[in-house]
Amino acid sequence: MKTILYIIQKEFKQIFRNKGMLPIIFILPLLQLVILSNAATFEVKNIKFGYIDNDHTSTSRSLIEQFYASTYFNVSTDFPSKVLASEAMLNGEVDVILEIPQYFERDLQKEKYNNLGVTINAIDGAAAGVENVYVTQIVQRFNQHLKVDLLQVSDQQIQPISIETIPLFWYNETLNYKTFMVPGILVLLVTMITLFLSGMNIVREKEIGTLEQINVTPIKKSQFIIGKLFPFWVIGMGLLTVGLILAKVIFNVPMIGSLPLMYLYTSIYILVILGIGLFISNFTDTQQQAMFIAWFFTVIFILMSGLFTPIESMPKWAQIVTEFNPIKYFVEVMRMVMLKGSGFMDILPQLLKTILYAIIMNGLAVWSYKKTN
Repeated sequence: MKTILYIIQKEFKQIFRNKGMLPIIFILPLLQLVILSNAATFEVKNIKFGYIDNDHTSTSRSLIEQFYASTYFNVSTDFPSKVLASEAMLNGEVDVILEIPQYFERDLQKEKYNNLGVTINAIDGAAAGVENVYVTQIVQRFNQHLKVDLLQVSDQQIQPISIETIPLFWYNETLNYKTFMVPGILVLLVTMITLFLSGMNIVREKEIGTLEQINVTPIKKSQFIIGKLFPFWVIGMGLLTVGLILAKVIFNVPMIGSLPLMYLYTSIYILVILGIGLFISNFTDTQQQAMFIAWFFTVIFILMSGLFTPIESMPKWAQIVTEFNPIKYFVEVMRMVMLKGSGFMDILPQLLKTILYAIIMNGLAVWSYKKTN
């Protein structure tokens, strides 16, 4: 244990003596949050749509058929109650819920007016706004094509019935896009910095020749690896803390869920990233090589994580590939816990996959590391 502590102490001294690392650790996180939080959005497709039909008339069925015919909505199922529909939205099974009130057709015939309830998952405020527009357009188009016997006849003129939609945005009531982006930027911050620092630091030992000196000492492989990577694990957890503070102070991002749960998941996720960094460093000889390879994989992982582009809008093959993307799970967990208030059981599938990823990557990294006594 003393050997590991001495190595950890040495690593912290090396990190803070390296003037090139200090800006990456302390300046880059702030720039990422401030600049990247205003990333652009894309067209929203494959919206998961559900409905509650409390009327069960030809008019309500005709309205629902309009959503079936739309190319933007994937109508999943009808819900017998609002409670079941709310649970489905909490679990991410549906993005938009249309509630048709009881006596919908009768009130249209008598009162010539009625309301529709529309509940939208607004964690992604920009997407929710687009979804609201899509719903409104479909309802307006349906309103124009109502049957003649549902129209009011007054002074020999036909007046159309008016239907008003009342949207209810969940998880992001103001549709603030930064509320959606900042948790994802925190993922980007923790991932990139811990990966680059861990990979470059070990390769730097190769370049200056100290790694060979350590390899011929009685220090065990496990002691060396733990001592080498632990400081960057601490830095990663520190980056999360700084990021959460900035997210609250600068962007006022809500933090509904449990902070200990976020730290628990992040502590395991960082092990995955450190394992990848060590694995890359084992097959590179210079910091430039390590940086290039790390950047190559990081860009792919980030773009296919759902951080900027909804995974549902990707081609089917890309959606399958994202199942092997650890950043995807971190993005999902951060948004679920911070914005939805999800608990341990809600993030358990992502947690188990991340633990498996950590075991595999660190196993490969340790196996590929060559130490000679």
